[in-house]
Parts: sequence; C-alpha cells; structure tokens
Amino acid sequence: MPSPNRKPILLDFEKPLAELEARIDQIRQLADENGVDVSDQIRQLEARATQLRQEIFGSLSPSQRLQLARHPRRPSTLDYIQAMSDEWMELHGDRGGSDDPALVGGVGRLAGQPVVLLGHQKGRDTKDNVARNFGMAAPGGYRKAMRLMEHADRFGMPILTFIDTPGAWAGVDAEKLGQGEAIAYNLREMFRLDVPIVCTVIGEGGSGGALGIGVGEQLLMLEHSVYTVATPEACAAILWKDAGKAPQAAGALKITAPDLKELGIVDRIVPEPDGGAHGNPLQAAELLKQALVNTLGELMSLTPQQRREMRYQKFRQIGVFSEQIPA
Repeated sequence: MPSPNRKPILLDFEKPLAELEARIDQIRQLADENGVDVSDQIRQLEARATQLRQEIFGSLSPSQRLQLARHPRRPSTLDYIQAMSDEWMELHGDRGGSDDPALVGGVGRLAGQPVVLLGHQKGRDTKDNVARNFGMAAPGGYRKAMRLMEHADRFGMPILTFIDTPGAWAGVDAEKLGQGEAIAYNLREMFRLDVPIVCTVIGEGGSGGALGIGVGEQLLMLEHSVYTVATPEACAAILWKDAGKAPQAAGALKITAPDLKELGIVDRIVPEPDGGAHGNPLQAAELLKQALVNTLGELMSLTPQQRREMRYQKFRQIGVFSEQIPA
C-alpha cells in the first residue's frame, strides 16, 4: 500500500479541501501550544470539511474522475491483492519465454476461498512505471494471464481480474509478437471457462488492453474508475484534431461508473472512501473485498453451464438499443 507519510499529490479540485484541512491542523497545533480550548471552532471547521469533501467528490465531472483514476497514489493490483488475500503467491512467465511485469498474477485465498488473481500493474514512480511499461501489457502478459486462467479452470478456482491500463502496448515489437492475436485468443477462451470470473476496473480501463482480461459474468467498477474504448485524449485527437478537447471527449464517451451502470455494461459500482481510494487505501481494499466476496458467493451457486451462458448473454446485450419511429 502507498505510504501514508508521504507528501500528498493534490489534484486541482482537491486543493480547497486540503487548504481547509491544513487550517484545521494549524489551529489545533496553536491551541495545544497555548493551552487554549478551541474545540467548538474545530468541530465547525471539521463539519465544513466533511461537507466540502462530499460536495467535491459528489459532483465530479468525467474528466475529474479520469484524473482520480490516474492518480499516482491510487492503489494498484498488487496493493489490493496483498491487502485482501489471506495468502498470496505470485506466479511468473507465459511458458513462451516472457514474463511481462505490466501484468501480474498468482494464486491466493480470499475469505478462505482459493482463487486466481491477476491484473495490470502500473508503477508507483517514474522508474517503476518505466519498468512496468505504465501498465501497458505486451502479448506475453496476456498469454501469462491466459495460462493462469487455464490453471484456475483446471483446479476449480474462481478468477478475479483487476483492470488498470490506458491500453495494451502498441509498440512495433508488440505487433511483431502478436498483440492482436493474444488479446483475441483471451477473449475467445475466457468465454469457455467453467469457473466464476469477476472483473473489476480499479483505475483506468482502456480499449482492448482492458478487454484482454475483462470477460466475465460480472463487471465491477470502483466509484471513481473509468472504462473506455479509447482515451479521451485519443478520441479528441481523432475527432477534433485537438487533444486539448479531452474533457469534452470524456463527457461524450460515457466513461464513468454511473454512466456505464446506466448503460448496462457495469453490474456493480464499488464505493470508495471519502476523497477517493488513494486517500484511504486500506478502507478501499476492504470495500472491494466485501463486494468480491458477495459477488463470488452468488456465482458459486450457479452451474458452469449457467455461468457460461450468463457471460455470453452479458456481452451479447452490450450496445443493444431501441429506436422509436414516429407514427
């Protein structure tokens, strides 16, 4: 988990709240030094801070949610796995000569249930991000993920995937190694697996890179995560030839959890702590764990055939709409 003692990284819309909280700390410190009772004033300011936090995070625009989803201190796949699982052993390699650090996975226990956990892994700082390729998996990463999922299916273990990537690696080498084929293979094979599959968007879910581990009976999204066919910057560059119009594109793309829940793409929105998951990673992990345990409990009661049909119908219904023709 990110260290709570490090200096916070503030987004623009968080600054008024941070200034108020700093003022509260300053007043409390001065009162302690001078032996003055300012408890009433502190209570009033804390109530105002709570109200301001609810106002800010209750009315975020799509582009502001995107900033939260990309926050450098937002918990990663490994952060959640280590906080939620009773036991955890990372497994490496795609058995084809590659071990992509941008996609991690292994076996563990969630509330006593043996599971396979895997997901995209971004870095915590610039050096780590370069090593992890900013969470953009290569073909070997998706092949490693499929190897782990086949292992899960063979031994009857549910699969939990965690999506957090701007997209699959789009380099020349990735194309040479079969990026499109690796993702397409995963899409096909995940539909045939017998065990429960629960996918969760924990940060940024981008394009085919997200879908490569995103086929399941249930799709969860953290409250301030995003899920999109293309990044708003890419969309703006394509439509308006201007990446600066990304905020406008973010609104049009319907990338937020509430929008996607309304469209029937997301099955469940997992609430985040006040101020976002980066503000209280342990509480965020506990909320996600409870949602996963509840979802798994529902899916484990179904037969493999029912789960496969549920998975199939979920994706068949995406994009369905009705059009009313005037009389």
